[in-house]
Amino acid sequence: MTYSAHGGWIDAANASWPEFAEALRAGAIPLLPFGAHEQHGPHLPLQTDSIMAEALARRVAIEVGGALLPVVAYGETSNNAGFPGTLSLSFETVRAIATDIGSALAAQGARGFVIVNGDFGNQAPLKAAARALTSGHVPGVPPLPTLVVDYPGFEEAAARFATTLPAGPGFYHADEVETSIVLAVRPEAVHMDKAEASYPDFPDTYPSLFTQLQEISPSGVFGDPRPATPETGEAILAALTLRAVDLVQSFLRRL
Repeated sequence: MTYSAHGGWIDAANASWPEFAEALRAGAIPLLPFGAHEQHGPHLPLQTDSIMAEALARRVAIEVGGALLPVVAYGETSNNAGFPGTLSLSFETVRAIATDIGSALAAQGARGFVIVNGDFGNQAPLKAAARALTSGHVPGVPPLPTLVVDYPGFEEAAARFATTLPAGPGFYHADEVETSIVLAVRPEAVHMDKAEASYPDFPDTYPSLFTQLQEISPSGVFGDPRPATPETGEAILAALTLRAVDLVQSFLRRL
């Protein structure tokens, strides 16, 4: 069952409590975008990861008839702490935020919970929260099946639509891909006149040894954002949406 009122989905930030309660009763799945407040070079906003996570979560909510929750705009981004403006949460805090929100949803009768992650540093704590919620290991909280969506198909979409190579295998940060996505959904936040390329050398110990990224790239850019276009961003975001919708629908069929 998916929620069918209000065009098939609900934006919880702008809904009343009776509307949210109705959506949960109708089976709407809550989707929580989880971002970060982190440097993304001189041309992208500190909220890049939150912007991207919210954009994907919104599109998935529309497709599956979900309840879009407000984005969590901070995350675990300690490897960028050397850059002013980066405000990192601890592993424990990220896990606790996700667990507490999931616990509240479980108490209100949600049948499941989807977290749309927008930052690498959030992966481990969000998965820990999802395991605890799904397995019923949160004291006093009934089990809540919880899925973490982490940009499925990202590398394939980047390889298909981007014209530049990543700075390292699977390393996309303030590059053509991220810049294009933000151009597609929040163009006024991008300053292409400040975009610069950076393909730094990674130390042999990376990523096995925790490293401040400022030591590798003083600009905070990894790759070449200069060829970015909103058209490329839309194509990549559409591809990510298709994969994410498939994943969420598979999850819903198991509930």
